[in-house]
Amino acid sequence: MRITIVNGFFLPVPPVSGGSTEKSWYHLGREFVARGHTVTMLSRRWRDFPHEEISEGIRHVRLPGWDHRGKLLHNLLLDFLWSWRVFFALPTADIVVVNAVALPVWLGWLKPRAGRVVIMTGRMPKGQYRRYRNIARVLAASTYVRDRVLAENPGLAGVTRVWGYPIGWRLLSIEAGVAPAGLPETHAGEVVLGFVGRIHEEKGLGLLADALKLLAAMPGLPPWRLLLCGPSDIARGGSGLVFRGQLLQRLSAAMNASRFNLLDPQFNERTLAGVYQRIQIFCYPSLAEQGETFGVAVAEAMAAGAVPVVSRLACFTDFVRDGHNGLVFDHTAADAAAQLAHALGRLLNEAGLRERLATAARADSQRYDYAAYAERLLADFAQLTAPAKPASSAP
Repeated sequence: MRITIVNGFFLPVPPVSGGSTEKSWYHLGREFVARGHTVTMLSRRWRDFPHEEISEGIRHVRLPGWDHRGKLLHNLLLDFLWSWRVFFALPTADIVVVNAVALPVWLGWLKPRAGRVVIMTGRMPKGQYRRYRNIARVLAASTYVRDRVLAENPGLAGVTRVWGYPIGWRLLSIEAGVAPAGLPETHAGEVVLGFVGRIHEEKGLGLLADALKLLAAMPGLPPWRLLLCGPSDIARGGSGLVFRGQLLQRLSAAMNASRFNLLDPQFNERTLAGVYQRIQIFCYPSLAEQGETFGVAVAEAMAAGAVPVVSRLACFTDFVRDGHNGLVFDHTAADAAAQLAHALGRLLNEAGLRERLATAARADSQRYDYAAYAERLLADFAQLTAPAKPASSAP
């Protein structure tokens, strides 16, 4: 098959500057090539990357893009401009995977030779699905996202499937990561609580700080520390340096400053794996009811053997099961911080529970491994591109 993969306007491929979408499809593209398929990948032009090249079997076409902006309307405008830029660069293919908002509106009927249109729901629907026609497949990241897609456009019910999101399970679970610069040493018996993701208000990091203040006051807990890792700047999806400073102040008020670290984002996958593999309890108290579509960081942490503690967002329910492979707390409750502190304290106190949940988390996340995910996708793509069977005529 000839497969084209369209990425967004603000990050490069290979994913040297982060981005779960760019990372996922880069690895899936490599899996497709390894199975004998032809892959073209369109992404943002970046520094000294060639405008066009073939690398690891993938043909890369890089077009001028822009940095991510702080306002949704501005980003939507840039996506519209990007979509037209991509439209004129698309090659003839059998499948075109689109990670852009505007392009699917017109692609299927204006340029059918680009291939059957497949959409990955990397972002929560915001009305655009009402305008989508001639779509072969919608890959919904979660059941919650699927329901939101169909609420906007019930006509897509026949082509929408829940797929989750692919991760590098083998690297995280089996291979040894590399400790990045600044990763703190842990002492014998010390349990590491961690968060990996955008340092943004909607991720519930303020709530986490409140919970840790309560946790620090609990008697009899084994020694523990906090490790945060992710971008703070707006260009890479954070809330900016002001929020970063405020968060550090709140954490300093909650606990001794020597017990927490905030690392810069790690874009090398082996060093990122090294961060995940240091964490035993993964805290993801997101408040983004309209923003979270799956929770890639949560699945990655599970693969690395951490127990996830997550807010009760609908997108997590497909793969985090309370009491089986993680713990869930009600982020909307008046005592949300106390609930989160209780869950963390329980895991700190009960090593047997922590080990049991971690084992289940690692096993359950394996279905999202790149290789397994690519196999399922290719089987689906083969069905989408198979010649239509002729209607049988009556004798």
